[in-house]
Amino acid sequence: MKDLAILGSGPGGYVAAIRAAQLGMAVTLVEQEETLGGICLNWGCIPSKALLRNAEVLRLVQEADRFGITRGEVSADFGAAISRSREVVSKLVGGVAFLMRKNGVEVVRGRGRLVSEQTIEVQPSGQTVAASQIIIATGARPKVLPGLEPDGRSTFTYREALELRTLPASCLIVGGGAIGAEFADVYSTYGVRVTVVEALSRILPQEDEEISKEVHRQFQRRGIEVRAGSLIRKSERTAEGWRLHLESGDTLEAEMVLTATGVTANVEGIGLEEVGIELQNGVIRVDPHQRTNIPGVFAIGDVTGPPLLAHAASAEGVIAVETAAGREVAPLDADLVPRCTYCQPQVASTGLTEAQAKERGLQVRVGKFPFTASGKAIAMGETGGFVKTVVDASSGRLVGTHAVGPEVTELLPEMVMAAWTGVRSDQFEALVHAHPTLSESLKEAVLAADGAAIHI
Repeated sequence: MKDLAILGSGPGGYVAAIRAAQLGMAVTLVEQEETLGGICLNWGCIPSKALLRNAEVLRLVQEADRFGITRGEVSADFGAAISRSREVVSKLVGGVAFLMRKNGVEVVRGRGRLVSEQTIEVQPSGQTVAASQIIIATGARPKVLPGLEPDGRSTFTYREALELRTLPASCLIVGGGAIGAEFADVYSTYGVRVTVVEALSRILPQEDEEISKEVHRQFQRRGIEVRAGSLIRKSERTAEGWRLHLESGDTLEAEMVLTATGVTANVEGIGLEEVGIELQNGVIRVDPHQRTNIPGVFAIGDVTGPPLLAHAASAEGVIAVETAAGREVAPLDADLVPRCTYCQPQVASTGLTEAQAKERGLQVRVGKFPFTASGKAIAMGETGGFVKTVVDASSGRLVGTHAVGPEVTELLPEMVMAAWTGVRSDQFEALVHAHPTLSESLKEAVLAADGAAIHI
């Protein structure tokens, strides 16, 4: 009998396997797909970021005259971009397989199903994996909208879209969250006429309202139409593609529809009912240390619900393993998990939004610093956006940072550390930031919250 068996090899599962091996556990990892890494590495985070990089390069070439560079006619092969994204995936997936071998993790291929709290049956081989403790890390899949089921021709989820090598002239993207925004960016850069349809009142609805408004504004400047607060009443195929009828009475038409309206947890067919593992709102119910209601069985990542982020799944995997090993470990604070959207402009945030802080009864000071005042941003030619900080007025603690603009996802670690350790605004203001850097904008935004910004 192994010490630990893990069902699923995504960012939660494979990280948990490595950490368990480091702690001296004998580990078996069960994966039904041909490659390790789950949705994130194979069909999500990684290939989409490769495509976004292609779009960024294309955009720079298209705007070369701004930098005094003369170019001839530019052609862009989207099929080649897809090929590059698959090459990136292949390299990273191979890296995960190497890490499993390096750490002595046994990998069993096939679809796993719990038949007891200590046994997983793997099909089609019929092999059984016995372990004293089990972690469920089966992740989630794209949510499918009735009437807009993916067919790989004119209707897609992100999974099918990451294999699409020829782009249409027009596309309706249903869902204005991170996935929808990123595909809107890529497709628009490659010349597709894009309309984003979002049921809620704004795109990127989980972000601070001012951040969402800025992305909306910059999208529209680039020709990306945004229809927020729009519910779809009916969808129908046409000779040219699709027609969506909105509750407002408007109709939208395009050759292709991409749905990006969330995910559904992979809880079916893995033995939860037989073992008696409890669900809540369609996901596995866990305590703060990722324990299910069945002793010795843990669950991590998207199968347990929000925050639905790869790095959160990895952190939960470590928490589950440390707990299984009998170690003291702090639970994950969901408020402090960083969020990133890699469209242009990029969006990055951690901690509470201004609205969330006020809902919790905090008196707040808010600071903003625009990239139009950043020497590095001006030199880069990327001055759209700003950094916004939220400070608890009573304690001086920095409780939230939200940014939209160039490369802001790379600014997050400093702000995550500040929020995680309870840094006060006056302490942060004492830090010396290198000049010229985009990170100076973080300090300026904190200073702005105290009415002491230098460069605005």
